[in-house]
Amino acid sequence: MFPFAILPLLPAHPAMLLVLLPTVGPGPRQATPLARAHTNELLRNLQLALGAAIHVLKVDEGTHPAVVQAFDGRGVPAFVLLRDGAELWRQQGLPEGEPMAALLLSKLTGPGP
Repeated sequence: MFPFAILPLLPAHPAMLLVLLPTVGPGPRQATPLARAHTNELLRNLQLALGAAIHVLKVDEGTHPAVVQAFDGRGVPAFVLLRDGAELWRQQGLPEGEPMAALLLSKLTGPGP
């Protein structure tokens, strides 16, 4: 059963975790197809752990270079947590498992970055 007592804690618009990903290919800044498959699985599991509180959105550097550059995506993969247009948190590198979900959820209720 859903704990309705937490409904006032959830914002009207969920936070968004932008996942800035390198292009898949053979270059030095590019990910291999196997690495991308692993990353996709990691992100699926992270989204399940986050539920509706945070929406995970993948942004491929090759497809959307301007978006990656706008978030200073020199070191991809990178993660940027946003809510209502404000950056709450940022990390370079891939997150791992439930500790990352708990960290992200804590950033929604904490004092900020």
